[in-house]
Amino acid sequence: MNFRSTRVGKLIREELGKIIVRELEFPNALVTLTEVEIDKKLEHALVNVSVIPSSAAEKTLEKLKKSRGKLQHFLNNKLNIKPMPRIEFKIDRGPENAANVEKRLLESQ
Repeated sequence: MNFRSTRVGKLIREELGKIIVRELEFPNALVTLTEVEIDKKLEHALVNVSVIPSSAAEKTLEKLKKSRGKLQHFLNNKLNIKPMPRIEFKIDRGPENAANVEKRLLESQ
């Protein structure tokens, strides 16, 4: 990833996080944007989302995908980036996997 892609990814993560907090409600889940991966041409942005509890992950992902158009619109209005990458969402299971490994390590002691 080049320098511009990295900067755009960080900027999108910050602003999209604010927009999601303001526009969407997830009453039974804690939703965190962990990383935004941008392709070299700045056409696509893959937003990795961590959801706690993991049982709410599929519902949360579905809600984010349904709201993608509205979120993309707010993001386009907030940021002056040309071209603005098209956002897609993916569940990030990294934090959940890390917690499971830590739990197993503590149990084995």
